[in-house]
Amino acid sequence: MKNIKSFIFVVLGFISFGIGVAGVVLPVLPGGPFFLFAAFCFGKSSKRVESWFKGTSFYKEYVVRLRENKGMTRKEKIRINLIADAFILFSVLYIDIILVKVMMIVLCLIKHYYFIKKIKTITPEEARIIRASLRQAAK
Repeated sequence: MKNIKSFIFVVLGFISFGIGVAGVVLPVLPGGPFFLFAAFCFGKSSKRVESWFKGTSFYKEYVVRLRENKGMTRKEKIRINLIADAFILFSVLYIDIILVKVMMIVLCLIKHYYFIKKIKTITPEEARIIRASLRQAAK
């Protein structure tokens, strides 16, 4: 049973990692949340896979800054929220169940509150400084 669970987490981790890499290249897809989910999945799968992922530049670039509560730039916050809002709007428009529509709108409001009040907004210059310090710490 443990092997099956580990396998599922590894597969989910690699899928999320792949989408995160695509998010780095494609401007419409946020990579950070997918890297966070990949980190979670890899951490649950095995110590070896977790240590491999923590050694990748993607982890150091996107996950560490969020995990250490360093914040996100305004541009990153807006991009993530717009993409998520598009999916939520799509769901609200195409689902006929009123309770689900209300839940989606409430979740959207909670998401906006979290991004505005709980995640620190940093300047692009601060983001560059944080990236540079994280790279130095990794060496």
